[in-house]
Amino acid sequence: MRLLRHFILPMLVCALAAAPVLSQEINFGVIATDSATTQRERWEPFFRDMEKKTGLKITSFYAPDYAGVIEAMRFNKIQVAWYGNKSAMEAVDRANGEVFAQVMYADGTFGYNGLLITHKDSPYKTVDDVFKNAKNINFGIGDPNSTSGFLVPTYYVFAQNNVDHRTAFKTIRNASHGANIQAVLARQLDVATNNTEDMTKLETTRPDLYAQLRVIWKSPLIASDPFVWRKDLDPAVKGKIKAFVLGYAKADPAEKAILKSIYNYGGFRESSNDQLIPVRQLELFRDRTKTASDDKLSPDEKTKAIADIDRKLAALKK
Repeated sequence: MRLLRHFILPMLVCALAAAPVLSQEINFGVIATDSATTQRERWEPFFRDMEKKTGLKITSFYAPDYAGVIEAMRFNKIQVAWYGNKSAMEAVDRANGEVFAQVMYADGTFGYNGLLITHKDSPYKTVDDVFKNAKNINFGIGDPNSTSGFLVPTYYVFAQNNVDHRTAFKTIRNASHGANIQAVLARQLDVATNNTEDMTKLETTRPDLYAQLRVIWKSPLIASDPFVWRKDLDPAVKGKIKAFVLGYAKADPAEKAILKSIYNYGGFRESSNDQLIPVRQLELFRDRTKTASDDKLSPDEKTKAIADIDRKLAALKK
């Protein structure tokens, strides 16, 4: 016993003290605005900095579509994610998510725009041209959980003009912003949705390709993208992540270069679920427009459905 006390126990204590402390692993999701390979190239330097400065092990997660990132958060396969506003809304409603930060662009602004694009040699130069020739057009729309690629154009371009995008065109397909750009350049699509984030990125990296595209419609301003974490994430871990994100690229030129290479980002500011209110309103306005023009509903059904939507809209204003 004396031997154990004087020799073995001290050795065991020293061995435990020398053992490396395993850092907590955080899985960070990135929505599929482009291919996983492209997104990995953009985001990995940021995650490596996050790892160094927080002491957390950051593992990135790239799903083939937006729903994959939302579902991964729902089942706690990821704990933090970069979303668009529409997908963030789904994560908040279905995946125990909570907005905690918002990206800022390099020029200090906090918004971007949805677009319709064509090839520069396309005969379609306006939205009216698109409507008039819809049955000859192969149309590319965004992921159903994309704000700028789907929600914004389905309201402002289609619902506001009483056009059903699902049946209006010769063909229609859902794809990422990057895939839609490539398909328009290859003339596989005549018209496609996109946004100023991806187009600015293309103009910076491939001005020769950017010059081959034409913007024929630009949406009202959309709030820049949020960062979302699971509400049940360890508060101490939340504190580390938030401190890192809000303090990132304040002065360090290397950090500024990393953010600029992602989507011309310049930093972050604190945010909350209130950031999503305009998107909730937009989705409800779209549903209201669709309901009002639905001939399959009886007058009573239509009145009831519209009243329900109006109640939801009123609740958002409180």
